[in-house]
Amino acid sequence: MSEWPHISPRVRELLRRGAEIALNPPDSWVREMHDAALGGVRMTAVADDPVLAEATRRTNIANMLHWAAANVRDPGRRVPVNLGGEVLDTARDLVRRGLGESSLDSYRTAQSVAWRRWMEICFDLTDDPADLRALLDVSSLSISTFIDDTVGAMSQRMAAERADLTRGTHAERRQTVALLLEGAPIPLTRAESQLGHRLDGPQVAAVIWSDPGAAAARDLEAAADALTKSNHSRDRLTVMASASTLWVWLPQSRTPDLRELPEHPGVRIAVGLPGHSLDGFRRSHFQALATQRLMARYPDGHQVANYDDLRLVSLLTTDDVATDEFLADTLGELGSADRDTVDTVRTWIAEQCNTSRTAARLYTHRNTVIRRIARADTLLPRPLAENLVDVAAALEILRWRPVEHR
Repeated sequence: MSEWPHISPRVRELLRRGAEIALNPPDSWVREMHDAALGGVRMTAVADDPVLAEATRRTNIANMLHWAAANVRDPGRRVPVNLGGEVLDTARDLVRRGLGESSLDSYRTAQSVAWRRWMEICFDLTDDPADLRALLDVSSLSISTFIDDTVGAMSQRMAAERADLTRGTHAERRQTVALLLEGAPIPLTRAESQLGHRLDGPQVAAVIWSDPGAAAARDLEAAADALTKSNHSRDRLTVMASASTLWVWLPQSRTPDLRELPEHPGVRIAVGLPGHSLDGFRRSHFQALATQRLMARYPDGHQVANYDDLRLVSLLTTDDVATDEFLADTLGELGSADRDTVDTVRTWIAEQCNTSRTAARLYTHRNTVIRRIARADTLLPRPLAENLVDVAAALEILRWRPVEHR
């Protein structure tokens, strides 16, 4: 655009007041924008990846607040491109996942939601038809130009990142893994040579991710080291899927034994089931990704989980409303009972209703187990003996849901 339009002082003041309101959007507006941004068909790959989905949410919020803050400072002027850390990191991560510029559709869909909400603000600011028309005209131009400029800058960043990825051993390894996961007919010996990892033996995959930040890469590597050492292994294949995500494969035939990482509280690990050869390489990885998606639904839940832990929970929690109803109907007051009682019932069921083995496993007295089971019966809508399977399933869901979701 050769010349930015002149705006009257009255419209500038209206725009400034509206931008101040937009700096504190209601939660319902934010949720609507996120749902729209991640809801398109071409956004499925982004929406299914918890790290990319969260990065997209952060970027859309950052863009909205950047535009609003610029119009509070200097209302009506062309808003400069938002090249903050969230935007540039998201561009890099999209490319590292093999995604193209179509993944930037989220900015357009978020813009349409933001525009509808912005019109509501404008109609509340003035009843004067001339001022309202001028305000809407300049707002439409400002928002669309800002998004166009930001998407253009993102596309340039993605092109530069894509060029960087075509060079070096990391790029070669990433590309080889992508081909293997897609089922491309790449010769096994060639793939093993490029990866430095045997593909004809046991395989177990993990996804390690964290919140973005300066220490993310260091924490991810430390977590990968801990996962490897906990299983008495020194070998692993590591691929940096994004700035805050590692894909890892260990050459072993058992599920890694790692429960928590207290020294790295911001890191989470999802592990697939052990497999064998190339089929196990793929299947274990996709199981780890499925586990990651479920863990991401409960950000305050467990730090480490494997697919076997969450397979039943995944099947039972596809509908949050139905899950809540199932928990309430099955557990009644036991769902909010003290942890000792809940853990005793879960352990007692796992030990095939054997009181002595339950007491030994919990390091408590047999009579204590009996008292807790009796108390659970008073809290359940139906006696435990009559509804054992449903209670076991409900308690397994509670095991992985954080307290605020219960």
